[in-house]
Amino acid sequence: MESVQDKFLRYVSFDTQSDPDSPSYPSADKEKLLAAALSAELVQLGAADAHMDEWGCVYAHLPANLDGDIPAVGFIAHMDTSDSAPGAGIHPRIVPGYAGGDILLNKEKNIVLSPRVFPVLDHYVGEDLIVTDGTTLLGADDKAGIAEIMTMVQTLLENPEIGHGKICIAFTPDEEVGRGVEHFDLEAFGADFAYTVDGGVLGQINYENFNAASANVAIHGLSVHPGSAKNKMINACQLLTELHAMLPANQRPEHTEGYEGFYHLENFSGTCELAQAHYIIRDHDSGKFAARKAEFEAIAALMNARYGAGTVELTIKDSYYNMAQGVLKAPQTLGLARACMEKLGIEPRTSPIRGGTDGAGLTLRGLPCPNLCTGGENAHGRFEFAGIQSMEKIAQLLVEMAKEAAHV
Repeated sequence: MESVQDKFLRYVSFDTQSDPDSPSYPSADKEKLLAAALSAELVQLGAADAHMDEWGCVYAHLPANLDGDIPAVGFIAHMDTSDSAPGAGIHPRIVPGYAGGDILLNKEKNIVLSPRVFPVLDHYVGEDLIVTDGTTLLGADDKAGIAEIMTMVQTLLENPEIGHGKICIAFTPDEEVGRGVEHFDLEAFGADFAYTVDGGVLGQINYENFNAASANVAIHGLSVHPGSAKNKMINACQLLTELHAMLPANQRPEHTEGYEGFYHLENFSGTCELAQAHYIIRDHDSGKFAARKAEFEAIAALMNARYGAGTVELTIKDSYYNMAQGVLKAPQTLGLARACMEKLGIEPRTSPIRGGTDGAGLTLRGLPCPNLCTGGENAHGRFEFAGIQSMEKIAQLLVEMAKEAAHV
């Protein structure tokens, strides 16, 4: 049987970076290459009705091998990777028996993964780690989740003596651009409740996530030769810095944690005549989330009052919402995860997601879908890594949950 490590290394060889600026679905055709490979692998393993649909979503089922009125449980992971760091030409490397301290990722470029910057490394002392060469992300978000689900599928199909109800499998594109379940077919998926496998450290269970919105800003200026610009020039770049300075400096991602929300400037570009910026707005609390959007709108209104109507164009669009209320209506989802972790000697850790998952959208559509750990860390960056023993343990956890879901 192929190991979860080998599956993971095979999956990260696919460049599946999604494109936030593309209107198509999936946003990048290359995502379908991994989708087609996973679909074919599921067929080869013997999963029922495994297929990729027209949208690049992969579905498959393992029919129940127990009699009775047994709930169907689903497991979901996303195939795309973030555009926050290069995602092609990944060169993973295994660090055996991490003993603590710095890991030299790239000698030539002097790129070091250090617990001083990333203290989460301390959770992985003694594990074999898969790291990058410091020039790309790794893709553990969420190919670790895919590898763990596929290992569960293979384990159940190769060991029919393991009793279980109907198991529903899905892999989605475009989660990283907030559109992962835009075309998700709940009826075809067929689960009564499900889990995204898209978290971090072993034992993590998430059922709270951010409310999320994007804010696009366009500032119109007036270009005049700088030698004769007095009382005429309106520098759009300068106005953008003025707008940015009005947002609370202590409410940026680098200054927040836990349930604290933020404003995040993701990118900007500009000339004297036109400056543009893209922000994301996040908060767990719906009231504070609404207040953040209102504050942004008030700043834009102030700028327009100061420099003239139409100087600042602001477009705010909601992306997803906190799934907490929906999940808590199905407490068996959390109880099952906790019980199976404890049975395997894993300490359950409940924490809010400082981001979102496909499960948020699915929960709001009526499918309770909390999130589980993957053993991957430092997502969306060149210092991403994954713990091999954690991945192996999570694959065991999914098998246990598939078994025990029959008794929920």
